[in-house]
Order: sequence, then C-alpha cells, then structure tokens
Amino acid sequence: MPECIHEEVFRKAFPFWERLGKTERDTLCASTVAKSYKKGVQIHDSSECTGVFIVKSGCLRVYIMSDEGKDITLYRLHSGEMCMLAASCVLQSITFDIFIDAEENSECYIIGGHAFAALSDENPEVKIFSLETALTRFSDVMWVMQQILFMSMDKRLAIFLYDESARIGDDNIPLSHEQIAKYMGSAREVVSRMLKYFSNEGIVELSRRGVKITDRKKLRALTL
Repeated sequence: MPECIHEEVFRKAFPFWERLGKTERDTLCASTVAKSYKKGVQIHDSSECTGVFIVKSGCLRVYIMSDEGKDITLYRLHSGEMCMLAASCVLQSITFDIFIDAEENSECYIIGGHAFAALSDENPEVKIFSLETALTRFSDVMWVMQQILFMSMDKRLAIFLYDESARIGDDNIPLSHEQIAKYMGSAREVVSRMLKYFSNEGIVELSRRGVKITDRKKLRALTL
C-alpha cells in the first residue's frame, strides 16, 4: 500500500500510532478522507456513525437540540482538536443525539467510524484512548450544564468572554450577540441586555465588530 498521506496528522493525534502494526496503520489510512466544509453547513446529525473528526483548520460547533428546535452548544473544536462523539459505533454507550456544524470554513480529516470501531475492538490501547478522549469531552459538557443550571447570567457571560479572550489571545472578541448567545445556550435578547450592563459598567465596549474587553480586572471579578 502507498505511504499514508495522513501519517503526520495521526502521529500528532494518536499517542499509540507508533505502536500500531502495519495492517492497523493501513486500515486507518485507507478509511480516512480529507473534507472541506463551508461556514454554516451541518456535517453530522446523528443519523449514522460518521466517524472520528480531526480539525485541520476552522471551527466546528458540537451541540444538542430539543424537539422544539432549541439547541445548546456543548463545545467547539478548533485546529488540532478531535471529536469522538460523532462515532457512535465506537462509543456505543452514547445514547443521545449530537449535531455538528461548521462555524467557519473548515478543513477536517474524518476517519470512518466502522473502521475505527473495529480497530478499537481489537486493540485495547485504542479503546482506552477513545474512552479517555470521550471522557474529556463529557467533562466539557458537564461544565456547560453546570453553568446553565447553577450560575447567574452575569457570571456565565463573564466566564465566556474571559475564556474566549484567552483562547484567541486578544481583548477584541469578534462575535455578534447572536453568536455569543448560541454558544452560551441563551437568548440573544438576554445576552444583549447583559452586554449593555457590562458596557455601562466600563467592563466592555460594544461595536459592530464585536466585543472589546476594557477592564479585565472587573471582568475577572465577575467570574469568581
């Protein structure tokens, strides 16, 4: 079989890569495709075992949706990050439906779910890695639920802005009120009112370009 064109990606993503046999490596390589997605496209809807996503560039949003159409963002995936929850055939204990959208123009590697599931069943190290990766994401999910259920709106918004600023390394957060509300699982009107309050307190400045943090000390105090 020709040299695996995704090998460098796998070396970074999988700590077990060097310990796989040639047949196992060939199986992963043969079942992996590179795909590009336009902003706003839904790329997974739980109707099938899509596979394991590795984000090369862009941003994906993973969320759940109620029967009434209300959605809650569980987490976002950025360059170099991985999602196992779209591979229900790998983690069969997942009994809830998740959805994944491209939040930006994105490029991803997708390892076929059934091929990865077969490798996981045969190789305990791959199975452990899959479970540990999923457990990390479930921790993210529980953090989201804890915020929604037990935290005040001002604290939730402060945490979101503080974390987002740290992630991008900039006090200028280029997100609309609607985007922030979607990521927080809230209503745009609620977020807009709270941002206006933050603005009146001198914590942020609001513009068409997004939100600029102007007093990190006050913002940080609200997160505690």
